[in-house]
Amino acid sequence: MSHFLPRHLALLVIGAVCAAPVFAANVERFSVLANAEQVGALVATTTDNRVSIDYHVSNNGRGPKVHEEIVLAKDGQPSEWTIDGTGQVGAKIGEQYRRAAGGPAVHVPRDASPWAFSLYVRALQNAPQQRLQIKDIGTLTLTKLRDLSLGEGASRINTTVYSITGLSLHPDIVLLDKGGHLFAKPDGHELLIREGHEKLAASLQKTIYSMQLQQLQELQGRLAHRFDQPVRIRNVRVFDSHTEKLTEPVSVVVFRNQIAGVQPADEAASADEVVIDAEGGTLVPGLFDMHTHFNPLLGPLTLAAGITGIRDMGNDNEQLLDVTARIERRDLIGPRIVRSGFIEGRSPYSARAGVVVDSLPQALAAARWYADHGYWQIKIYNSMTPDWVKPLAAQAHALGLHVGGHIPAFMSPDRAIRDGYDEIDHINQLMLGWLLKPGEDSRTPLRLTGFADRALTLDLTSEPVRATIQLMKEHHTTLDTTMAIFEWLVLARDGYSTAGDAPYLSHMPIGFQRIRQTTIAPKRTPADIERHEASIRKMIETVGMLYKEGILLLPGTDDMTPLTLHRELELYVAAGIPGPHVLRMATLDSAHFLGLDAQLGSIERGKLASFFVVSGDPTQNVSSIRQITLVANDGAFYLPAELEEAVGVRPFARPLKLP
Repeated sequence: MSHFLPRHLALLVIGAVCAAPVFAANVERFSVLANAEQVGALVATTTDNRVSIDYHVSNNGRGPKVHEEIVLAKDGQPSEWTIDGTGQVGAKIGEQYRRAAGGPAVHVPRDASPWAFSLYVRALQNAPQQRLQIKDIGTLTLTKLRDLSLGEGASRINTTVYSITGLSLHPDIVLLDKGGHLFAKPDGHELLIREGHEKLAASLQKTIYSMQLQQLQELQGRLAHRFDQPVRIRNVRVFDSHTEKLTEPVSVVVFRNQIAGVQPADEAASADEVVIDAEGGTLVPGLFDMHTHFNPLLGPLTLAAGITGIRDMGNDNEQLLDVTARIERRDLIGPRIVRSGFIEGRSPYSARAGVVVDSLPQALAAARWYADHGYWQIKIYNSMTPDWVKPLAAQAHALGLHVGGHIPAFMSPDRAIRDGYDEIDHINQLMLGWLLKPGEDSRTPLRLTGFADRALTLDLTSEPVRATIQLMKEHHTTLDTTMAIFEWLVLARDGYSTAGDAPYLSHMPIGFQRIRQTTIAPKRTPADIERHEASIRKMIETVGMLYKEGILLLPGTDDMTPLTLHRELELYVAAGIPGPHVLRMATLDSAHFLGLDAQLGSIERGKLASFFVVSGDPTQNVSSIRQITLVANDGAFYLPAELEEAVGVRPFARPLKLP
């Protein structure tokens, strides 16, 4: 269910007016690629001062379909801009902009195509220090990373790689040719590239990835605080994840990457110890996010959120192996990663991630590849042929792999469990088994819209619900819930902050704020909103019922920000699960599920020093985990405020003082 990202943003920028290139009649054509396959296209036709753009993407059964009309003023920036179409999952788009006399020179719409980035770069190029002030919020900054020559012979093209900060949780990379026109724009695992140059995509993405890693490695060297001496954290209470209670004030002693002891508060420090005063806060074992699609650019924010362990549920395989190794070598800031191997079937709705297979032998070979490369599980996705699930699960189990995923289209959760699923990913994938009619296609946005429109009518005492729960008990099937992402997807609308986003959103970069205040699900009448809110309440009720039935629940995000894990835990409490037990679920229980509880999940002598400190008492109010003042991971101490500022996030709490 990942990557429901509205493409762009809405904000007004106050800044310098830049000189514009002269536009002649010109047609620019681009391909959108994902996992080496074309999933969309963009055509921009410029005639004099008018630009007409058609942009569409279809990946994983969804994607924007946008038409833009732009009128350029003499300064090269839009005087008029109209955008029509549909967003990621079908919500209608309708934006109109007209620059007022004396108004801001630069406009960045919410739903523009990537072509707009060429306008933003040109606006920033001639601004003082290549910075533009965003009224009342912050700044956009342009950095030239390098000149880059691509291709060979007559097809060689010279480009410049730029980075724009201030829009997203990480810098946006943009490539322009020497004429100042857009050549390429990466967006996660998708890449927009000029038509005719698609063969350059793989090498270009590796080059961009290398540049990003260099920036991240510099952050690790600057923000990881390491001590050769023992470190004593004094004046702190510890959350005991075995008893689900707080200790009396104690001192926790760490030597390099290991907890050396939990000692009485009045124990004197040795002469060679480094002492950190926790100021009466609470020390909590590091959290696990049990459903991510990890982006190394989010490593700093992940640790700042207290998340020291993650389960990656599907990614670019080569990159994920590389990132895991780099984090283990301490080159990058990031959590420990447990890898899941993504296997998708071939269809018009396929998600281009992991391995996309056309046959059962290919699926079996993919499972072998994942086992050979140390993956913990396979994740089966929407377009997998249902009849292949049973032999694929049997092969994975024989190789020692855990099996889970989405419920493939035209297959029920009950059959998936019988055919070998150890786990179902996402609360909606479970509930859709009780909501969809025979023949309805869950590869489409129906897996969101059907859930949003129908969940409120679900009878949790009905025979189909009871039958599935009984199967889950008999087969010890777990559920990876990801409630918080559905709360946002279902309830997000233009100019509105959901309850999950409200506590942190004002701290985030402006572009991210706009994304989170954008309508995702189609149909937004007052009656729709009321129905969707009721569906979210039913979702929470369902999770509470599953907990009471003894189903093992795994908290995860599947979101563009790791901060969503805090909301996931709040929703667990809203479902009726006691707060202290929720903390255990996100620490010791998750570590145990992954086979890591001998080293992680609790604060005990001999275990790894993987924890965070908060200023409040999260056993009384789980929301206190948002106020993190110190994080320890992999032999280093990090100040969340430093990590947050490094990625353009305004800090949430005053950090502890380090010697």
